[in-house]
Amino acid sequence: MAAWRRAIELSLGDEDTTKLRSMAQSRTAPASRVERARILLTYRENPSFYRVGRVLGLHHQTVQRCIERAVVEGPMAALDDRPRPGREPKITLEARAWLVSLACRKAKDLGYPHELWTTRLLARHAREHGPAEGHACLAELAQGTVCKILDQDEIKPHKVRYYLEQRDPDFAEKMAEVLCVYRQVQILKQAAAAPNHSGEAVAIISYDEKPGIQAIATTAPDLPPEPGLHATFAREFEYKRHGTVSLLAGIDLISGKVHALVKDRHRSREFIEFLKLLDGAYPADTAIKLILDNHSAHISKETKTWLATQPAHRFAFTFTPKHGSWLNLIEGFFSKLARSVLRHIRVASKPELKDRVMAAIAFFNQEPVVHTWTYKLDSA
Repeated sequence: MAAWRRAIELSLGDEDTTKLRSMAQSRTAPASRVERARILLTYRENPSFYRVGRVLGLHHQTVQRCIERAVVEGPMAALDDRPRPGREPKITLEARAWLVSLACRKAKDLGYPHELWTTRLLARHAREHGPAEGHACLAELAQGTVCKILDQDEIKPHKVRYYLEQRDPDFAEKMAEVLCVYRQVQILKQAAAAPNHSGEAVAIISYDEKPGIQAIATTAPDLPPEPGLHATFAREFEYKRHGTVSLLAGIDLISGKVHALVKDRHRSREFIEFLKLLDGAYPADTAIKLILDNHSAHISKETKTWLATQPAHRFAFTFTPKHGSWLNLIEGFFSKLARSVLRHIRVASKPELKDRVMAAIAFFNQEPVVHTWTYKLDSA
């Protein structure tokens, strides 16, 4: 007569039980882990290999092996497969290192017309040149194997991530000057909020140009959405170009008002026209300080000649460092304008585009938004 099979005592703590229940209900975890978590939880309620097997539709020996391993190694360790020896890798470590170093070079440097590698091209090059470099195991290298090797080393030779090199040797000093202006804006706002305010008359303008705004016309009318049929507007793929315009804009950092001109170009004469717009917008005793970039129109002979005719206290420029346009708050307004107005815009002519842009400026000026710089302001 066969001996009676004794149940194995399995103790699960509250933390392990919580983790096992979460795993048993998971829809994304591997099926083997989910199954083993259910085995342990079911066995905890009913410690019988046969009954657990019947409930879960498994062989009782499968249940027994899982429980025995949980007792020895712990319940969470029992969820994973045991490591298996597998086959000896055909590709040596030296060959993998050679392949990775090859992926870190540009394809064009090795005589290909491609700028960067594709995995197919990289596998082909490794098959053709690997054996000659002493890596005979690469003679039959597959593209999928290349992908696996590159993934393990986190190498993506087919992609480019852009960065911005800091070329201005005086970057820190110029950034500090801009941040000092933003600090002055903060002080002026605090002073304006105080009762019986009678401070100095200063206007601080964040200025820049947004060139290349395209006047694009449709070749057929847009089709509106239809409930239950078409969720979006439908637009003909073909379009007609009518040229581009440039937006010259400055935002008053104290009031939030946007001053703007829309012109065909953005040369020195257009910049001077914008300065004249500011000159007429503020009283004669107000000092107008502009934060702007190093565009040639801002420092041209024509611009300097016009500024020389103005009172000495009227205009003052603070230039952002080269490749430091992100320091200029007007860029945030341009982003807002592009996302809410210029995206998907279609017009019949350049004059219509100019009118639409100026209408958008007037719309934003109905409820001005005061832009505030706060990042690293305390260290300025």
